[in-house]
Amino acid sequence: MPAPVRFRLVTLDDLTIDDRGAFSDVAVYGRLEEILRRSAHGFRIPEGNQTVSWDRALFLNLTYWNEDEGADVLCDDHVPADVVAHVGWHKVVSRELARRSAARAAPPGAAALFLGESIASAFDLYLVGRLLRSAPDCDFVTTQVPLMAECAGESGLPEAGFSALLEAVARQPERAFEDLRALLFDAATKLVACPGVTEAQTVLEAFADRRFAPLLHHYQLSNWILYARAYAPEALGTDAVAIEVDTALRAAPDSLEWLDRHFITPASPPPG
Repeated sequence: MPAPVRFRLVTLDDLTIDDRGAFSDVAVYGRLEEILRRSAHGFRIPEGNQTVSWDRALFLNLTYWNEDEGADVLCDDHVPADVVAHVGWHKVVSRELARRSAARAAPPGAAALFLGESIASAFDLYLVGRLLRSAPDCDFVTTQVPLMAECAGESGLPEAGFSALLEAVARQPERAFEDLRALLFDAATKLVACPGVTEAQTVLEAFADRRFAPLLHHYQLSNWILYARAYAPEALGTDAVAIEVDTALRAAPDSLEWLDRHFITPASPPPG
């Protein structure tokens, strides 16, 4: 029998960041990494020289993502750069939404959760667009694009259609970020209110004309919704702060630049 796996908490300074060189030209990534590093955010890795499989780590992260303030489980002492960015986005978005909500004495609700998830997930697509041009052979692109292609194919998008979609993302990654972010936010906020399958299917069909609808099921929306229902059942209604930020992002010429200016810069350490 193999020895039982035990986890220990570490920080980003204790880990090797895979694909970091490929992400070096993405300025937002660098700022997110620095924020996460200075926050001493925790990650769980197996003790000693043990490892856990990717599917085991994924299961633990998706099922118990609220434990230990979101300390992600890693397979070993390596963390992919896209995971660093994802966790960093959650850190800055939750901090800023909490600050804005506290000013109104109104705790963040389910919409705040969906806003953070939609931003972090849409940034993955932005990274695909950026790295398809600058580092097409990096691990992130070579693993994520086939998974996206499989999801799009299952939804009925032909291979040529998926290739055209990727080409458009590479041409305008900032526009792709906002289009996907808005879709994920809209879908989650409407689906969480659905009492059953019939209503949920109607909601999903209503999004069929959005350009990233073929990728919708790539983003684990069921986990978002189940988490919101379990931990924020009293806050499934209107969340004024999250809705205001969502509205501002839709109106901005470049929503990623808006987030960089209003969310990342205030959380970044001063120069020097």
